[in-house]
Amino acid sequence: MRQELDGENARLADYFDVIAGTSTGSLMTAMLTAPNENNRPLFAAKDIKPFYLEHCPKIFPHKRGALGWLVKNLKSLFGPKYNGKYLHKIIREELGETRLHQTLAHAVIPTFDIKHLHPTIFSTYEVKKSPLLDARLSDICISTSAAPTYLPAHHFMNQDSKGNIEEFNLIDGGVAANNPALVAISQVTKQVFDENPDFFPIKPMDYGRFLVISIGTGSAKGEKKYNAKWQPSGACWTG
Repeated sequence: MRQELDGENARLADYFDVIAGTSTGSLMTAMLTAPNENNRPLFAAKDIKPFYLEHCPKIFPHKRGALGWLVKNLKSLFGPKYNGKYLHKIIREELGETRLHQTLAHAVIPTFDIKHLHPTIFSTYEVKKSPLLDARLSDICISTSAAPTYLPAHHFMNQDSKGNIEEFNLIDGGVAANNPALVAISQVTKQVFDENPDFFPIKPMDYGRFLVISIGTGSAKGEKKYNAKWQPSGACWTG
């Protein structure tokens, strides 16, 4: 709709102060905010669905038949179901060496550190105070897309301009922050408290001034198929 009003070069990053996401939402965040060679967003919103339709079958390959099902489930007993190699490849190809501070709108991407057992929030608002968070977007996206049991955790090192080095051992941010919109609101609230001029004259706790568009992945269908009644056949769950 904005392209109809403002031209075909209009992008979501032109209209939002902050774009946030975790897991697959982080990929969308990067696609919408990372700059291309012309310093415009890599992807328009309409390009995201075709991207997923093209690449998802290679990210999550399925072997057909009973043998394929058996192999996949046996593999999950000893590690993640998928090795993530194709996902890592396509993310690195698309994002290259782009770092967090280079996004065209503020980006907030939660992850979870499995070594220190705490969330690590990659936020463009934080990189000035914590330069070691200014990691490559590719590493951030690979980290937060590492859903437990599906994709392997991601380890990488980052170095700031003073030579300080930080080690990261990260998985899907949804483990600790399943609502990235709330994380984004908390980041903006901190900026309001710190009197960031970008948010003047908004006052702390003045949430009525926030416009939030939260896009999820749908809701579970409550079929109520099972109960705890014991059946003569030995089946514990019945419809």
